[in-house]
Amino acid sequence: MKLPQHVTIYEVGPRDGLQNEARQVPTADKIRFIDALVASGIRDIEITSFVSPKWIPQLADGAEVSRGVARPAGVRMSALVPNRRGLETALAAGMKEVAVFLSASETHNKKNVNKTIADTLRAFDEVIPHARAAGVPVRAYVSTVYGCPYEGDVDPERAVQLTGQLRDMGVYQISLGDTIGVANPQQVEGVLARVLAVHPPEAIAVHFHDTQGTALANCLVALTMGITTIDSAAGGLGGCPYAPGASGNLATEDVVAMLHAMNIHTGIDLDKLTEASRTAATFVGHELPSKYLKAHLGKQARARRRAELSTT
Repeated sequence: MKLPQHVTIYEVGPRDGLQNEARQVPTADKIRFIDALVASGIRDIEITSFVSPKWIPQLADGAEVSRGVARPAGVRMSALVPNRRGLETALAAGMKEVAVFLSASETHNKKNVNKTIADTLRAFDEVIPHARAAGVPVRAYVSTVYGCPYEGDVDPERAVQLTGQLRDMGVYQISLGDTIGVANPQQVEGVLARVLAVHPPEAIAVHFHDTQGTALANCLVALTMGITTIDSAAGGLGGCPYAPGASGNLATEDVVAMLHAMNIHTGIDLDKLTEASRTAATFVGHELPSKYLKAHLGKQARARRRAELSTT
């Protein structure tokens, strides 16, 4: 099995992870979460979005978060922007990288941004060139690559075509998303084989949700095909407001634990990362789905129990 020596984790918990949470998370807790992720060694983090608060109330404090976080050298922080207005607000808040988004499915795209795919691409002409002119790199997300909650199967050629169009517009990396978590390893291999026949692996990232428990297996397939950037969310936070039934993202600590066990370098301290996820669970108010986090907390509980018994 041919695997890379180093993998970049692109942490999306503070944005994609929190956007679907019912409990409003205070700005100070969001900043504390981001700081903990940085302290764990993560160097690529999507921290918020500048989408209208009417659509994503949880992230209405994007400017405050952007101004409040520490920005150590070597850490790249990005924010999602839907249009030129969002871009201008992000730049004014000090963002040095932004991301745009669309779907491979027409129906999901209309549900998500109220535009056709063609109209969304045209709208990017008001975002991408202006961001690049300001010296700000642009990343892109393509959702529902492997399946749509409204249309079902999605033609793999859409991923190839959209990746080409986005790269022609100046996007440096395209994250191909399994928004509802229906992808299987064979399907991932088929889609990535088509995409990588045309585009270099460094231009592609993978973004899996773990609805059916296949996210790690899908990541492994992507790694064997040369992909070295994986999107994930601490604790397995996440879900999509416009994808009924979608579960959380692949948990960052789950994928990092797997990579480290295979001697693949990430630069991340797994213990500190797990502590960041534990902190997130306290302010969202519910248990997080990360398997590694559950095992870690269980181990701590057993150790405390043994200590209590030894003193009685």
